[in-house]
Amino acid sequence: MPTGSSPKREREFKELESKFKKEHRYPGREEEVAARIVNKQRAEHGETKDAKDSKK
Repeated sequence: MPTGSSPKREREFKELESKFKKEHRYPGREEEVAARIVNKQRAEHGETKDAKDSKK
């Protein structure tokens, strides 16, 4: 996870990663896929630098 992400997003990332490992989904790419999902959510909710810039 990038620095500056909220504890909530960190928690979501860890939960997704462990869920994917448990279900044997995305073998070898669990961390990458979980990070992409969380980063997409951050962008949609305006929690990223780019999202903040586009609102101005």
